[in-house]
Amino acid sequence: MTFNELHKNSYPLILCNVWDVNSTKIAEKLGFQAIGTSSAAIACMLGYEDGEKMQFKELCYVIQRIADNTSLPLSVDMEAGYSRIPTEIVNNIKELATYGIAGINLEDSIVNEERILVDGKSFANIIHEVKSKLNEANLNIFLNIRTDTYVLNVPNKLDETQKRIELYTQAGADGIFIPCLSHESDIKFLVDKSRLPINVMAMPDLPNFEKLQELGVKRISMGDCLFSNMSAMLKHKLGKVMDNQSFNDIFSDSKC
Repeated sequence: MTFNELHKNSYPLILCNVWDVNSTKIAEKLGFQAIGTSSAAIACMLGYEDGEKMQFKELCYVIQRIADNTSLPLSVDMEAGYSRIPTEIVNNIKELATYGIAGINLEDSIVNEERILVDGKSFANIIHEVKSKLNEANLNIFLNIRTDTYVLNVPNKLDETQKRIELYTQAGADGIFIPCLSHESDIKFLVDKSRLPINVMAMPDLPNFEKLQELGVKRISMGDCLFSNMSAMLKHKLGKVMDNQSFNDIFSDSKC
């Protein structure tokens, strides 16, 4: 089954977000059907803040190592494309395509001093140019377009999200990603208004997978939640080592 087809099943695609080869191998061993990278996790792993602060060549190195060590379809979080110029974004996608990726995420916000939402129509024009050039190059890359209306809690976010879904659909998006969307009524409304598969992300109050299936969600991802959770666990364990001056807590619940 192709990556595109995985978005058309009755049950949502559960996408495991990874950041290195080890997390990738674990996801594959546990039976996930596809993986996606987390830009925030990779950035943190390399010592950067999220928001395209690492160099694109550094991202490429990590992606190549991941791709070389899995047979799963891989979607890459490209943030805003590492450029504001469509031809440069396409060139970046083409470079990632040499590693055999199946999809990408592009988001409609950028980070300078703080994260801001870009104009929806302008971003839709970028999507249109990117999609057209990928079609010209015969590159079948799933364009999962992320809108940060809920991340940034913009005014009238439900209506604004619907407008952006329409713009991005017309521009050639293959899927719509709405991180921080978690309320059932909002999910149902936006799913019903969209002709494209809707992707939601792990949140403390996100409904369970069965309920998300009932609501019509087609893709569920994890963002950097797993990475953040593991980092917190590492901090806890190292704190125990320092407090107790012993390694007992490391081995108490480990197979090491």
